[in-house]
Amino acid sequence: MDKQSTLTELQGAFDELLAVVKGLDERAMGRVFYGAWAIKDILAHIAGWHHLMIGSMERMARGEKPTPEGVDFSDSDAWNARFAAAMRTQSAGTVVADLQQSFATYKRAAAAIGDDRYGEGKTVNRLLEGSGYGHYREHLPAIKEFASKAAA
Repeated sequence: MDKQSTLTELQGAFDELLAVVKGLDERAMGRVFYGAWAIKDILAHIAGWHHLMIGSMERMARGEKPTPEGVDFSDSDAWNARFAAAMRTQSAGTVVADLQQSFATYKRAAAAIGDDRYGEGKTVNRLLEGSGYGHYREHLPAIKEFASKAAA
């Protein structure tokens, strides 16, 4: 996908994620249903990846490697747990606000990367799929199922 298609895909998938959780109350957002996680934990770990990948995209926009020297992002379970734990005591409203803020900065960082860096198999596309639109869609079915039951 080219830059514009990728950014459109990113925004659409994010909007879909937010639409599913919109209107859920604090109790529903905090009820554990996904292993040891509640919806707010899922959203917190997504925001955590946003925050982490903003730096990667900023480095890419400067022509640098996305991952800083000596840093390893490959143990995603450890990163996920860290991100969720960091926000666990926060209200669902705070988690959603952080998610929205982090997404806005994440999308701006992606938009700052040159058009020539986008395309099938290119690093920025893989990064945005893994930590962006593909990531949202990975969690969407479980969140939708839980949200439909919580709203009933």
